[in-house]
Amino acid sequence: MTTNSRTASRRDFLRTTALAGAAAATGGGASLFMPLHASAADYPAIGTFPAGSSGNSVFVGLTMPRTGTYAVQGEDELKGAQLAIEHINAGHPLIKAISPKTTKGVLGKEVKSGVADDEAKPNSGVQNISRFITENKAVVMMGGTSSAVAVALNKLAQREKVIFLSAVSGSNDTTGKDCVRYGFRECTYGQTAAQGIGPVLLKEFGKGKKAAYLTPDYTYGHTVQKSMQDFLSKEGGWTMVTNQVCPLGAPDYSSFLLNIANSGAEVFINVNWGHDAVLSIQQAKQFGVLDKQKLVVPYQVPFLAREVGGDLMGGVLASTSYWWQIEDKYPLAKMFNAEFSKKYGYQPEWGAQCCYLQMAMWAAAVEAAGTFYPPEVIKAYEKGTKMDSMVGEVYFRPEDHQLVRPVIIVRGKKVADMKGKEDYWDVMEILPGAPLMQKPDEFGCKLGDYT
Repeated sequence: MTTNSRTASRRDFLRTTALAGAAAATGGGASLFMPLHASAADYPAIGTFPAGSSGNSVFVGLTMPRTGTYAVQGEDELKGAQLAIEHINAGHPLIKAISPKTTKGVLGKEVKSGVADDEAKPNSGVQNISRFITENKAVVMMGGTSSAVAVALNKLAQREKVIFLSAVSGSNDTTGKDCVRYGFRECTYGQTAAQGIGPVLLKEFGKGKKAAYLTPDYTYGHTVQKSMQDFLSKEGGWTMVTNQVCPLGAPDYSSFLLNIANSGAEVFINVNWGHDAVLSIQQAKQFGVLDKQKLVVPYQVPFLAREVGGDLMGGVLASTSYWWQIEDKYPLAKMFNAEFSKKYGYQPEWGAQCCYLQMAMWAAAVEAAGTFYPPEVIKAYEKGTKMDSMVGEVYFRPEDHQLVRPVIIVRGKKVADMKGKEDYWDVMEILPGAPLMQKPDEFGCKLGDYT
């Protein structure tokens, strides 16, 4: 046993003995069964610890795109996070199903939050969270939607030693080459999306097809496009006839779509996200692309079918992290859908589900650690404890902090086939996540230090 472990063991023994003595002195034997939470004095100061958890409440900093091309998705994510915080503070049964040790609050402390708009811009996201850390002593932060923002917040989290929960991020890099010890991701990403939908495309369209890509010019777009083409070329002999790289937030896709229309492609793989996906699909119809090529959305965009409108998404294949109609398979999905729709008036999209589950799993990790001291909370995550969720049993890989969770394959419905106003997709398959994931070190993940 090392000196540090002997010191820690003696400290734990003395703390346990003191609690037992206090219980005996007051006749309160039942207090022996209360959670044995570590005090701030047991750990050195790091990040916003212990200042951020010294009072009766703790603060969560949330940065989402509330304006700009990803605003619709950002609002859905925010609703999921805020509902989770409300449920954590109330000790709601849905939270307790994911985090059984939660009573009310986290370690008995009320969770408060602040919200800022990052416009899907990395600099804005970093400024927002830096302010929450400095002014509010945030003990955890959440943000993303744009993977460029998520990667920037990963770096901030590691530097400031404050835990970061990725809201939505599809880039392989988030838990790949840009992974950090202080960052965690829940949702599916480029690699798992490609490995999930790839075999479906080969079965649907056959081998040896020609594909055209429309790719947003940042880490999400490039890694999703590469994962798709790597799979389709290796497993199906597909050829990439063009990869049109477009800027984030482009209002006009005419030049890119004309190139795609004239490329001779048989399949149009649109990697765009948010309102960019909506505009580019609508314009693809105008330029005749969809009359000649089958549309595929490898990484499904929340509200895409609703925003595009009409029958343009009918028959379109996509992968996603969550679709509300899996509630017949997963009891917690049914509970979540009911709670969310009761509060907000619509069925949750996968951004809301992701952010709710991220907050719930953070509460579970803190409760398991018995302290807000970040290295201990991180080690609780890294135990890989299996938890129930809206998509079944899930757990974090300790090597890269990526949640192991299913990938869902969906097919868009035509308006005439919809059984309700939110019945946009048919669930085709729910695929176990582990076989779809790369080896933890394959994308260059090196988590870094705890302290």
